[in-house]
Amino acid sequence: MTTAPVATTVHPTALVDPDAALGAGVEVGPFAIVGPDVVVGDRCRIGPRATLERNVRLAAGVSVGAGSILGGDPQDLKYKGEETWVEVGPDTVIREYTTINRGTSASGVTRVGARCFVMSYVHLAHDCHVGDQVIIANGTQLAGHVTIHDRASLSGLVAIHQFVTIGAFAFVGGCSRVNQDIPPFVKAVGNPVELYGLNGIGLQRAGMDEETVRALKRVYRLFFNSDLNVSQAAERVRTELPPLPEVLQFLEFVSRSNRGIPS
Repeated sequence: MTTAPVATTVHPTALVDPDAALGAGVEVGPFAIVGPDVVVGDRCRIGPRATLERNVRLAAGVSVGAGSILGGDPQDLKYKGEETWVEVGPDTVIREYTTINRGTSASGVTRVGARCFVMSYVHLAHDCHVGDQVIIANGTQLAGHVTIHDRASLSGLVAIHQFVTIGAFAFVGGCSRVNQDIPPFVKAVGNPVELYGLNGIGLQRAGMDEETVRALKRVYRLFFNSDLNVSQAAERVRTELPPLPEVLQFLEFVSRSNRGIPS
């Protein structure tokens, strides 16, 4: 038995550019605008008065909340009109009044991964790269070139400096000012931001096994609760702990950090 495709519905007050492509089962709400070179995947929902300005690619099942604007010009004085994009992965939810600007020639794209939850009034500036299953709470603001790795969680009203990287499974508390890289698996909060141990609840929810959690606790103590410098702590970790993927991920993150890590 073949299931009939779900019809695409466009509200009579919405404006859809002839160069836009809408998939099956798409809903475009009242007064929404879908601009040129926009690709909307199957089963996407574009809320009332939302705008997909131009050069936006939405994968299947994306929801864009009322009043949100995706694909606006990057707010960067170096931008000279080059063709750049916004890309959003499948089943991501973007709530009301969020803004996601296109990239610049630096990377060509601002990207949000799969199954993310981006809450109201969030701003993602040009060339931000957000991984899968990331949660960004209300009012959080990302400057340009910020990278958020998979399954990180950012609370509300967080301000993140340009070129900062947030590691996988990290948790950043509300109203924090983040001007340094946040390693994977940890909690960070404050202005200036400080580290407060492992993100135990996040690791538990992810089903991480006890051996890995114990190893990460030891890694954290060596790096942040000892008198060792970064190089010494890294050497101790390599010598004393098994080469678990998460341990190696932490070491790689620290070695690649450009903006430094809070103490």
